[in-house]
Amino acid sequence: MTEAVTGPLDGIRVIEVGTLISGPFAGRLLGDMGAEVIKIEPPGAPDPLRTWGQAELDGHHFFWTVHARNKKAVTLNLRTDPGRELFLDLVERSDIIVENFRPGTLEKWNLGYDVLRERNRGIILVRVSGYGQTGPEAHKAGYASVAEAASGLRHMNGFPGGPPPRLALSLGDSLAGMFAAQGALAALYRRSVTGDGQVVDAALTEACLAVQESTIPDYDVGGVVRGPSGTRLEGIAPSNIYRSADGSWVVIAANQDTVFRRLCDAMGRPELATDDRFVNHVARGRNQDELDKIIGDWAAERQPGDIIETLSAAGVIAGPINTVAEVVADPQLRARGMLVEHHDERIDRPVLGPGVVPVLSETPGTVRSAGPARPGQHNEEIYRGLLGKTAAELEAWQSEGVL
Repeated sequence: MTEAVTGPLDGIRVIEVGTLISGPFAGRLLGDMGAEVIKIEPPGAPDPLRTWGQAELDGHHFFWTVHARNKKAVTLNLRTDPGRELFLDLVERSDIIVENFRPGTLEKWNLGYDVLRERNRGIILVRVSGYGQTGPEAHKAGYASVAEAASGLRHMNGFPGGPPPRLALSLGDSLAGMFAAQGALAALYRRSVTGDGQVVDAALTEACLAVQESTIPDYDVGGVVRGPSGTRLEGIAPSNIYRSADGSWVVIAANQDTVFRRLCDAMGRPELATDDRFVNHVARGRNQDELDKIIGDWAAERQPGDIIETLSAAGVIAGPINTVAEVVADPQLRARGMLVEHHDERIDRPVLGPGVVPVLSETPGTVRSAGPARPGQHNEEIYRGLLGKTAAELEAWQSEGVL
């Protein structure tokens, strides 16, 4: 069942072109907040994301369920003249376009921003690419794995002396999609002031760079090349994982002076808080190995639940390292609505997925549908209902490969 549109972006129409993760993730975020998102797929060449995901049921995969939620699907061949004109007709009636093609692709189809603006001066074009729309590497295709590496992010992952592993997710794509959606919202606000749209240029490499805290000034001022630090951050102590009595790991983070004093009291070692080796943030960083051993010895004698309960009661930040099975059962996430059923038409049953982030007090976003089960599912609604085309026109365009 599709619910009534709700959310702060109710009334905003988004056209999504492109495939896989970064662009569709930006579109999903806008759709979560109530925007009407119309996803365009070329006829006969659906988004590969429809077949992504590690679980399979009746031949279907479920990455699509998450990133296509709240969207409508139409087919359209932008390489044809009729397809181009239909796209421009949609542009006239829309607010935002999200694309993640290689730079220059829209221009090759004579659909660059200058052309779009002629039809709608308020249109906001959100462009997600590997390296951005300008610069010597703009022409290159980009994947998250390379962006994470080229930005320096992956160099800091793993353990000292070992190969730099990747997270088992396409983190660079998701970061770029988040920044793209943020840029779209900023451009929407500016349009409300000036009436003019603009281009939002989000790059995977730059999104990965933006989350790297002080690595650049540390290098610029002190020549520090931050490298991997395994399960902890160098100089930030204590903030690590510690093995409990049953062999499982618990995260304990007490690097702030006040929190460290609470940790010492909770461990029955109040004297550590005034020990010269651990008396402040700088001292603890210098004696990190020794401090980790003390906390590790304490944790090894206790069950994980007891550790977390004791430390939480004392105001010390601690928690388990959950698997997805434990995440799905987490009462806090359940209470917050962060585990939401999507009714997936492909298998005619609900599929659990992530909730909408962030939570708004007055106009919260919602999961209204699990996304279109088939390419072109909303051709009739969009082309006839929105654009006013006739059934004969649609039939002709289908036979010509436009739809």
